[in-house]
Amino acid sequence: MGSALLIMDVQRGIVERFGAPAEYLTRLAAAAGAARAAGVAVIHVRVAFRPGHPEVSPRNRAFAALRAGGAFADAAAASIHPAVGPGLDEVVVTKLRVSAFAGSDLEVILRAQGIEELVLAGIATSGVVLSTLREAADRDYRLAVLEDACLDADAEVHRVLMQKVFPRQAEVLTVAAWRSRLAPPAG
Repeated sequence: MGSALLIMDVQRGIVERFGAPAEYLTRLAAAAGAARAAGVAVIHVRVAFRPGHPEVSPRNRAFAALRAGGAFADAAAASIHPAVGPGLDEVVVTKLRVSAFAGSDLEVILRAQGIEELVLAGIATSGVVLSTLREAADRDYRLAVLEDACLDADAEVHRVLMQKVFPRQAEVLTVAAWRSRLAPPAG
């Protein structure tokens, strides 16, 4: 069974908007490094649009606001934050909605690589992480969420999702706990 770490929406524009602390990016980079060392695929997911946002319906309340502001049509704002990669051989998936699956080729990539387990991390807990977890669970993936590699503007929403909602469909653990599982046994 193959596994993949999904680093979702950790893009320059989102990191800046959330004011992501340096220790968050350091933890996330450590998770990515541990995944690479253990042979776990690292897949980066970003949201991006064409100039003029032709993919965005005015009926979509959240994305219509992004369209009005011209968000994520700029290559720099939509690029993956340099603190977390991507590595030369790592896939970058572009999505068009909240879930990593929506409007992207993520499912095709996962199937092609024989990936059955997803480890989720990213910004925001109540956005891409929640939406992707729900959709991935419906697609029968085994799931884990790295609690301290997810970030949300509302600390209480983050806490409730991690402690009450996500455990129903995924294992919730810290980056340190996940890294210790990946490390080869001392011999």
